[in-house]
Amino acid sequence: MSTTVKAAVFHETGAPPKIRSLVLPTPGPGQVLVRLAAAGVCHSDLSLSNGTLAQSWPAVLGHEGAGTVEEVGPEVEHLTPGQQVVLNWAPACRECWFCLQGEPYLCEHALDGTLTPYAELTDGTPVYAGLSTGAFAEATVVSAKAVIPLPDGIDPAVGAVLGCAVVTGWGAVNNAARLREGQSAVVLGLGGVGLSVLQAARVAGAGPLIAVDVSPDKEELARSLGATDFLVADGSTHKAVRGLTGGRGADHAFEVVGKAQVVRTAWNSVRRGGTVTVVGLGSAKDEVSFNALELFHQGRTVQGCVYGSSDPDRDIPLLAESVRSGDLRLSAMVTDEIPLEGVPEAFERMGQGRGGRSLVRFGA
Repeated sequence: MSTTVKAAVFHETGAPPKIRSLVLPTPGPGQVLVRLAAAGVCHSDLSLSNGTLAQSWPAVLGHEGAGTVEEVGPEVEHLTPGQQVVLNWAPACRECWFCLQGEPYLCEHALDGTLTPYAELTDGTPVYAGLSTGAFAEATVVSAKAVIPLPDGIDPAVGAVLGCAVVTGWGAVNNAARLREGQSAVVLGLGGVGLSVLQAARVAGAGPLIAVDVSPDKEELARSLGATDFLVADGSTHKAVRGLTGGRGADHAFEVVGKAQVVRTAWNSVRRGGTVTVVGLGSAKDEVSFNALELFHQGRTVQGCVYGSSDPDRDIPLLAESVRSGDLRLSAMVTDEIPLEGVPEAFERMGQGRGGRSLVRFGA
């Protein structure tokens, strides 16, 4: 039996969503219906809506969510109705070449769910799910592989951010960069993912830990989450970072903006032999250039980081331990709680670099 829910439906590139009634099908084989408690508004959603990333229309965006399993389809044995869960927007197939190499974050089939419609409007118009998930709705139907049981002691109202921002930021520090205690780090960009990188670097023992953002208003939050120093981004940021790291530059730089200029600043901010981890998702048209001599002479590493180089099935339970201990503060990252109708304003705040994570609350 189908389920009708309220959803923020995007009809074309660059246009704000309309709140519409969405008809979800009964979960098929290997699928589950999840009633959402909350959904985070991520910069990737903005990139889908404005055409930076390809998206078929109409669509329900939103890929960072948590809620309760309401119905399970045939062949689903590890989940039961009433179970609280986190959504995983890039579920690994566990069978492709990348998965078998231990790189599930590069799974060839992770986004297969984006290729075909998953629901309908009440007039029968097919609707696609952004990043296979469709979390900007009161409920969604996803593959059972895209659902991770929410560990005990985690409030699903804020646990939603575990599914993207936190596992991405934590993974960038621990899986990709492999930051060691006592190493220096600079985090460029303090949105939801950047704040997660900052917290993970603090927990890993980074020092000094330098936070950089275009907004001076983020200094207090950055310091409360572990930054030893805060810089307002400008053309001399790399010089200021060097001044705070013995003149050499940081051991690690995390670019969490997705812009070529910021990648270049990150490169200039690390020492010879240092590592730049690019976490931000940018445009294919925004090119970064390096000359051949500096690549050789500086001996630095520049690496991409997809989904925190993580395996969410493994890493989210590990993260839960840090949340329960108080090392990771999920609620501190949420600067705005909004209704579903507030998604356009959340996009505007992100575009202007204001605030941390906006969180859509359902049933509040």
